[in-house]
Amino acid sequence: MIQFAANLTMLFNEFPFLDRFEQASKAGFKAVEFLFPYGIPAEDIKAKLDQYHLKLVLHNLPAGNWDGGERGIACLPDRIEEFKTGVAEAIRYAGILGVGQLNCLAGKVPAGADRAELHRTFVNNLRYAAAELKKAQLKLLVEPINQYDIPGFYLCSTQQAISILDEVGADNLFVQYDIYHAQRMEGELANTITKYLDRIGHMQLADNPGRNEPGTGEINYPFLFRFLEKIGYKGWVGCEYKPATDTLSGLSWMTKQLK
Repeated sequence: MIQFAANLTMLFNEFPFLDRFEQASKAGFKAVEFLFPYGIPAEDIKAKLDQYHLKLVLHNLPAGNWDGGERGIACLPDRIEEFKTGVAEAIRYAGILGVGQLNCLAGKVPAGADRAELHRTFVNNLRYAAAELKKAQLKLLVEPINQYDIPGFYLCSTQQAISILDEVGADNLFVQYDIYHAQRMEGELANTITKYLDRIGHMQLADNPGRNEPGTGEINYPFLFRFLEKIGYKGWVGCEYKPATDTLSGLSWMTKQLK
């Protein structure tokens, strides 16, 4: 049975953030994920997780000025110290919240940037982060993101991510494979997942086009769910999609999966 986690940044967002834990539990979820916890005291989030018996399976490292349009800073040469400070803060939150893996967003390529320098910065930052996370017994993830939704995002394909994993050489570094982003950039979902199954630490889903719930677009999710079970994927699948209407109305696709 596939294990689904509610992405509380995207789902139940008709409710204040700390109220979404209750809503996720009522909907049948046993686990949650979200982008960033840093604006809320970790102890308050932990209390909600405990109250509703939810497991936190993922959150991101700090990713710069999100509201200002930044989507990560890990590849930016002038933000290395900020990145390292963010790693420490993420580890502190992870220790309180009990999450076992953190996602690192590479960031967008600045105009006129030296691609070789961006690559060196990203690799060195990942080596640093992986080593720090390993001390805390945490996994580090990197996520390829499609360049239609985020033009200029540095890490945009599974193969690029695997090449970087090989170069970094850390045994606690894995790919976060987002089915929606992969479909937009490269397709070939089943074969890619099979090829890199042991390098994938977490998965996320949304349908395409629209980034809404499964069943609203072109991706054959019934096949993919059966396929993931067949090949023995053991991780979580985060539901990181925009409900086409409201969250509860959009959950009918997974009723059988959650039971």
